[in-house]
Amino acid sequence: MNMKLILALLLAPAIAFAGPPAPKTEGIEGKGYKWNEQAGEKIEALHKKGDIKNGEEVYETCAACHLGSGAGRPDGTFPQLAGQHSTVLIKQIADIRGGLRDNPTMYPFAQVMSDAQELADVSAYIGKLCIPLGNGKYEGKDAAMQVAKGKELYEKQCLECHGKNGEGNKEKFYPVLAGQHYKYLLRQMVEIKEGKRRNSNPDMVKIIKPYTEDQLIAISAYQASLTMPGAMCKDKPKKK
Repeated sequence: MNMKLILALLLAPAIAFAGPPAPKTEGIEGKGYKWNEQAGEKIEALHKKGDIKNGEEVYETCAACHLGSGAGRPDGTFPQLAGQHSTVLIKQIADIRGGLRDNPTMYPFAQVMSDAQELADVSAYIGKLCIPLGNGKYEGKDAAMQVAKGKELYEKQCLECHGKNGEGNKEKFYPVLAGQHYKYLLRQMVEIKEGKRRNSNPDMVKIIKPYTEDQLIAISAYQASLTMPGAMCKDKPKKK
């Protein structure tokens, strides 16, 4: 096992509970907040070419929660990362490291990365992974109705940024939604609506604010049903 992973797993709980808390920088509640300001560690990482081989080693620290495949957990505790745009990953990790996004569980692991180059490396590696099949879906008895309702809402206000198949937009830092877990999607949308996800795009906050809880459930149900042709992992052949 990679020594960096061993150290991370041994030290992370101590950092989380005994070490200094994550920094906190003003986010969407601050008057001077710029959603995607190109500065600091983030801009440095964005300008570096990611080394996929080294990124695979760095990712071993992430695999403890997000799994080796990058699938995350169907219950939504940890998101699917595989196939995510490197720009999105760099922004989110840099924001967690810099105190713009609150994630006390991930913060100690994000701190294990030594510099902007490792941030670029691990993001490049994750972005090359195929998106696993079998993500967590909405499982209510009214699933078909919710997905249909969510599709209508998604196509009105989400499709323009996140794309027909949930492919997002790498250049604009809009995340891939295809293959993401329903419960994770719903939790993030609720946190954006309530102002808890402090590094949110203000344009998205405005869109989500008017939605009811039932509407967010429907949109999340539909988003979790999306797949990206050519990006999904292949089905394993059934044993005869």
